[in-house]
Amino acid sequence: MNTMAPQGATRDVTKLLIVDDLAENLRALNAVIRADDRVVYQASSGEEALALLLEHDFALAILDVQMPGMDGFELAELMRGTDKTRHIPIVFVSAAGKELNYAFKGYETGAVDFLYKPLDPDAVRSKVNVFVDLHCQRMEIRRRVEEQQATMNELRAAQEEMRYALRMRDEFMSMVAHELRTPLNTLYLETQMRKMQLDKGNTSAFGPEQLAGMVARDGRQIQSMIRLIDDMLDVSRIRSGVLSIRPCDTELRDILQRLTSDLARQAADAGTHFELEAPEPVNGCWDEFRIEQVIINLLTNGLRYGGGKPVRVRLSADENEARIDVIDEGAGIPEDMLGRIFLPYERGQGNGVPSGLGLGLYISRQLAEAHQGTLTVRSKPGEGSVFTLALPRTAGA
Repeated sequence: MNTMAPQGATRDVTKLLIVDDLAENLRALNAVIRADDRVVYQASSGEEALALLLEHDFALAILDVQMPGMDGFELAELMRGTDKTRHIPIVFVSAAGKELNYAFKGYETGAVDFLYKPLDPDAVRSKVNVFVDLHCQRMEIRRRVEEQQATMNELRAAQEEMRYALRMRDEFMSMVAHELRTPLNTLYLETQMRKMQLDKGNTSAFGPEQLAGMVARDGRQIQSMIRLIDDMLDVSRIRSGVLSIRPCDTELRDILQRLTSDLARQAADAGTHFELEAPEPVNGCWDEFRIEQVIINLLTNGLRYGGGKPVRVRLSADENEARIDVIDEGAGIPEDMLGRIFLPYERGQGNGVPSGLGLGLYISRQLAEAHQGTLTVRSKPGEGSVFTLALPRTAGA
């Protein structure tokens, strides 16, 4: 069993199989049909030919009829009974006289032609060229069909992405309307109450204590709307690649003490509190405003999903890296959600009700990565969650 490889071929080659028990016949036939765009495989028995047929896709098989062991007709019948080789055209050659009527039996076994020895080189070459051309045409048609199928798959994928984008846009607009309506409704009701008091001439309702409460409530609602708008702007900056990071000398323990104090009232309203573990100052080169933004998102998430239990905040560091762990004891996150919570518009169930636009964790991870750091989560249902912000302490952000 041997192969005659093309010399200097630069394009797809066509494979041909010739089978004869006499080596001189194989050499002679190979000399007639070989070409630069072809690989000629040779087999000296039916068994060798079968092994090659199962391994390669041939454009044509030229089989000698009279061989010891498995003859050409038996080999042809096996080829026609196998899916992989059923489509291969078969040409028989024989040294026997025409009176034996081998040609009729050859056509019965599915041959496309029958040639008698001695072979006419020009006739053989012409017939082989026809089958090579047909094979090349079939392969080209197959390639085009595969390309068309790939194009159709890409179009279907693009259509599905477009449908998803439209659905997300509609859901996002609905979320924005809902999240903005809540503080706006509160502000509207407050102004209506004040207008009613003014219409009644009840100026006592606007004493120093009452005014302080009104201003505080208004400030909270306005800040809520500002945060929503800032989140949307940050997503736009991230996607357009213009989110700015301005690193400077920053100390994390001071930031954590300040933010947990600022959010203490919010924690009390949720029936819980923060437990801060920050034994030593940790300095590094980070954008203080953006790091605060990430920490606020993690702290508010801990309050929202912590089930009213204390939220622990732990600061640690070594020479190369600072770590902030925000640990809650809430319901935890299902495994199938762990990879999705950092996607935009993915919202968890805080007390059974989706809250926010689902942008906080997405923006936070992008900000961590902009500092060459990471934001990761470990969680199991029923065991709470641990969000870890890791930041390099170098000035390379």
